[in-house]
Amino acid sequence: MTREKDRLPFFVYGTLRPGEPNHDVHLRGSVGAESPARLPGAVLYEGPGYPYLVEEPEGGPVRGELITALPSAYDRLLADLDVLEDYAPGDPRNLYERVVREVTLLDGTTARAWVYVAAPRVAARLRASGVLIGGGDWASFRAPR
Repeated sequence: MTREKDRLPFFVYGTLRPGEPNHDVHLRGSVGAESPARLPGAVLYEGPGYPYLVEEPEGGPVRGELITALPSAYDRLLADLDVLEDYAPGDPRNLYERVVREVTLLDGTTARAWVYVAAPRVAARLRASGVLIGGGDWASFRAPR
């Protein structure tokens, strides 16, 4: 059971955004609110059908949504998203790490949120040879050209 103070919203920037394939699969019936938001200090890299967020102090912002889970669904949703993002606390094989970062909503207010960022070994590989997604917006990158 997650402690109340640790029940942060989630900043989603890829396949969990509205209109993307994992949104309905993982978030339907579990979300109380969705708000457009930006994460400064980060960039996106193309992955195999999904993006990786890599922290870069001068980068960004990355565009996404701040997802607030329904209290009754929070623990299940957190566990489900950890599995989806291939994250287990302390596991060196993680593809992503779940970290707390401050995101900015469209009205300029900020909120602390869980964000899945590329694990250090993945981030190093992406910085060396990954395909950067210009503009920090997965939805625009995926849109038909």
